[in-house]
Amino acid sequence: PSPEFVLKDIKGRVVRLSDYRGKVVLINFWATWCPPCRAEIPDLIRLQRDYRSRGLQVIGVTYPPQKLSEVRSFVQKEQVNYPVVLGIKKTKLLFTSSETLPMTIVIGKDGKIHDIIEGILLPEEFEQKIKPLLK
Repeated sequence: PSPEFVLKDIKGRVVRLSDYRGKVVLINFWATWCPPCRAEIPDLIRLQRDYRSRGLQVIGVTYPPQKLSEVRSFVQKEQVNYPVVLGIKKTKLLFTSSETLPMTIVIGKDGKIHDIIEGILLPEEFEQKIKPLLK
C-alpha cells in the first residue's frame, strides 16, 4: 500500500494523500530548477484535464530546495490545474531512494503503488501503465 503524507499546498491548505483514495493518483515529484520537470508539466495539466472525470488525480510535490514564491509564480504562469504541495526530501524517500527528477508514483484506486516512473512520463507509458487503471 502507498504510504500516507500530509503536506501543505502553495496556498497553505493541508493536502492528505488519503483524501484521494478511490482515484488513480499520480504523485509527481518535480522542481522549478529541473528542466525535464518543467517540460513535463504541460502534459500533466492535459492529463488532469482530460482524465479527471474518469478518476485521475495528479498531485505535484516539489523537491527541495524550493522557494515558495518561485513555485507559486511557476504554477500561476503555467496555469497548473492540480494541487501542488511543498515536499521535503523525506517525502520522496517514503516512495523511493532514487534521486531522479521528475519522478511519478502511480497509485491505483485500491490505494496501492502500481508503478514508479523515473524521468518524464511518456505518452506510451500513460497508455500502458495508467490508462488501464482508470477503467
